[in-house]
Amino acid sequence: MRVAYLCVDPGVPVFGTKGSSVHVQEVVRAFRERDMPVTVYCTRRGSDVPADLHDLPVVERTVAATESPAERERAIASAAQSLADAAIEDGCDLVYERYSLFSTASAVIARATGSPVILEVNAPLIDEQRTHRTLVDEAGARADTTRVVTAATVVVCVSEPVAAWVRPFTTSPRRITVVANGVNTRRIVPPAHSSVTTGFTVGFIGTLKPWHGVDVLIRATARAESAARANSGRLAAEPPWRLRIVGDGPERAALRQLASNYPLDVEFTGAVAPERVPELLAGFDVAAAPYPAGQDQYFSPLKLYEYLSAGLPVVASAVGQIPTVIVDDCTGLLVPPGDEVALADALGRVNEDRALRVRLGRAARALAVERHDWRTVVGRILDQLSAADQAQLKAGAADSFAPQPALLIGGRR
Repeated sequence: MRVAYLCVDPGVPVFGTKGSSVHVQEVVRAFRERDMPVTVYCTRRGSDVPADLHDLPVVERTVAATESPAERERAIASAAQSLADAAIEDGCDLVYERYSLFSTASAVIARATGSPVILEVNAPLIDEQRTHRTLVDEAGARADTTRVVTAATVVVCVSEPVAAWVRPFTTSPRRITVVANGVNTRRIVPPAHSSVTTGFTVGFIGTLKPWHGVDVLIRATARAESAARANSGRLAAEPPWRLRIVGDGPERAALRQLASNYPLDVEFTGAVAPERVPELLAGFDVAAAPYPAGQDQYFSPLKLYEYLSAGLPVVASAVGQIPTVIVDDCTGLLVPPGDEVALADALGRVNEDRALRVRLGRAARALAVERHDWRTVVGRILDQLSAADQAQLKAGAADSFAPQPALLIGGRR
């Protein structure tokens, strides 16, 4: 079964270092492991190509840089049409599109070929674009979204809030399902042996943007380190603390300035290739997902699953989907969002109680392997597609652009 994977968003390079790029690569890997050959159709290829994906066929239609938001929107729509034409010419048995603004590529392919379509929705992009950037043709964006949602055999949303956002775009909400993100549990593994460490490292991986709460993490880590120092009666905490922040983004300069206000060892690694993430995780003693309060909590954070897979004790804000993944004091510690004191207390607890650290880490790893490996996640998606295909056959596919052929999913595990 040949898969046409579409990613028309110029902000998501297929071979990049961002979480969205990792997401694309892992879904592609999961298809390929099922003996389902994949061709990617995208607007931005990227240059950080993993060794195991060097042979991945990629068709690229770049979006020309422009200062005009309206021109950019039209350029994306044009690229989407061109990519759809290429996929139709190449032929495919399954279309998988990562939902992007101003793309109707999967709908165009479905109409032309009758191939079943999986539409993956990671965020309410229209709302995001309107709030955080510039959205000129909102009516057009909404019309395009309605078209791709209606054409999809299955719409896969990463969280229930995202699914709630998608439902008004279709008269057939039964097409919509929620499947959270995952992790490659063979790539990210706990260290083979517990190394003798001379310090306690708090770690964070992610883009440095306001809604990731890294400022709260810096203040909380400084507070926890100060408390550890006071408890030890020494001039320096024993063991010494450090905070390692992996990633880059628009808040980096401000966060560096904030960190300079504290007598704390803080390392900013900048953006790193996905291949380096496992070794960096292996250097953490505890991992943080310190989301603040007052944000739209519709995400399914990849970092959370990476922390779990690495066998790390996780301290995370109790927001959005996180409490459905982390059970407090079992697979991690949950704290109120934006609560610097509670976060500091939780970090201090993990530092002081090595048995707790080991117990949480083992439970985290077991959860990742059992429930959140990408192979399992993609298996759930394909199961939903198979069920939807059968339902469409029974119902006569009344609300599709074209009758969808029966789907045989090969290589199911």
